[in-house]
Amino acid sequence: MRLVVRLAAAVILVMFGIVGQAQGHTLSESNSLWEIRGKDIDMVMTIPVRELQRLGKSGEIPADGVIIKYLSDRIYPLAGGERCSLLPPVEPLSATPGFRKYDFTFRCPGQKQLQIKFAAFFDLVSSHTDFAEIQDASTGELAQHLITDANHTVEISADAQNQLNTASFWEFIEMGTMHIFTGVDHMSFLLGLVLISRRLRDLIFVVSGFTIGHSLTLALAVTGVIRPQPEYIDALVALTIALIGAENLATQTHRPAPFAIAMGGALMLMAAANWLGFGGLPSLLLLGAGLFTSNYLMISGQLKDAGRLRMVVTLVFGLIHGFGFASNLIQMQLPTHRLAELLVGFNLGVEIGQLTIVLGVTLLVLLLRRLKFVLPRPIVVDMASAFLVGIGAFWFVTRTYG
Repeated sequence: MRLVVRLAAAVILVMFGIVGQAQGHTLSESNSLWEIRGKDIDMVMTIPVRELQRLGKSGEIPADGVIIKYLSDRIYPLAGGERCSLLPPVEPLSATPGFRKYDFTFRCPGQKQLQIKFAAFFDLVSSHTDFAEIQDASTGELAQHLITDANHTVEISADAQNQLNTASFWEFIEMGTMHIFTGVDHMSFLLGLVLISRRLRDLIFVVSGFTIGHSLTLALAVTGVIRPQPEYIDALVALTIALIGAENLATQTHRPAPFAIAMGGALMLMAAANWLGFGGLPSLLLLGAGLFTSNYLMISGQLKDAGRLRMVVTLVFGLIHGFGFASNLIQMQLPTHRLAELLVGFNLGVEIGQLTIVLGVTLLVLLLRRLKFVLPRPIVVDMASAFLVGIGAFWFVTRTYG
């Protein structure tokens, strides 16, 4: 009976959709390419469809006119503090599937004190980032800037330097830390690691495996050795959340078979659907994930002390999350002479962020237990794990077919 209740709780969480479509490690972002040609400035804006869906009703993409009006009201260059005029028409350009591209041309009163004002999407997602590339047609010089909610205005005069070239080591650390604190899915996974660890030794095992895994793939992806598909990684990150929740439930009940059959079977059905032409992730990827999921749940649910096994498995999960961490860094066209410094700083920031979350949750539980203001551990684990299964499954499905 308890098993039925737990499974029902996970289904209810999915059905109610207690959270909306969450952003993955491929965070809210856009790309703008600016070309300065005398008094004229050309800007090509490339936007993922998922960002434009935020502008529409019920997740629909608005008409081009609505999108252009929204962008032109919030994105424009300045010369000497004066707004440059927009020269119509604004041209929609052909773009790869999943993206929209628009070509804007501005005319400025002069070429002194040139700036870019970028205030789009921050009203919808405060963590949005625009990767701006600015080229002077007369000199061929190219600079890259990260435009965030904290900095809407960027200097683009001839003496303006590349932000990434001038960023300090502490700013790289801050980038990594904020990547954790703004990644709801990653924080959910860390919650699962805390729940599954009954002893401090177990927690050290799983966190160590996770750290080794994401450090390795972060370095491989950013240096260009391996370049995974970001949409595949976002979906697999969600799957790791559902899997860590299912493992908690399987371990609590000592009946892993129903969870292994349910999750593994669902993935294999999705693989069959893709093979029949219904879209989603590649069939072989889904089939492999299904086999791994069912076998891992069966093995872990039978072991009395699965600490070392979980270290190996969280290392695998860390490999997936590391690619997720790298997805944004890859798009920044990082300065090669500072690549090692950036990787060390960013990874250190990631560790600071995840240790803060893990220790914070652990200390909170210990405090509540000391004050005797806490439910029995099995109930807490069951409820939280059902939440992780539900939210992870929801994100996995929407990212697979979205």
